[in-house]
Amino acid sequence: MGKDNRAAILALLQQFTAETERYVDVVSAKDALHRTDLHALGILVGAARSGTTVTPGRLREELNLSSPATTALIDRLTTAGHVTRARSDIDRRQVHLEMTEKAQAAGSRLFAPLAQHISAALDQFSDDELALLSTMLERITAATITAKNDAGRLPGPAPGATLGP
Repeated sequence: MGKDNRAAILALLQQFTAETERYVDVVSAKDALHRTDLHALGILVGAARSGTTVTPGRLREELNLSSPATTALIDRLTTAGHVTRARSDIDRRQVHLEMTEKAQAAGSRLFAPLAQHISAALDQFSDDELALLSTMLERITAATITAKNDAGRLPGPAPGATLGP
């Protein structure tokens, strides 16, 4: 594959990411949800899908929030009726966050249109093409995670350093 094709794919991925972020902005405004609230609900959906639990600590780490910001987020989601807190049966000190039916309904209402449009676009491809696309997206996602982890290990700016001229 030539450099032009790779550059075009990278540009399309960048455009897809930007359009997805714009979609999130539009739908979150309709339900008066903060972007971080939607990201938190997305983490809860993913955890439910994989059969894992979400704790405030896990949410803090995945969203890269401070402890006070995580508490404020959980309080907002609880007040809005999107999340409940439950003590762990194994370790009563640990709190598990559980998404409510209201949150599931809101998520479906907000993201079903996007899923339907993407599904219609995917319907235009053969099973072999979809398998290739799936492999490509898995590898691109893994590469993005690796880049994020590498970036997290880079030293920050020197004390007193400024950006630009």
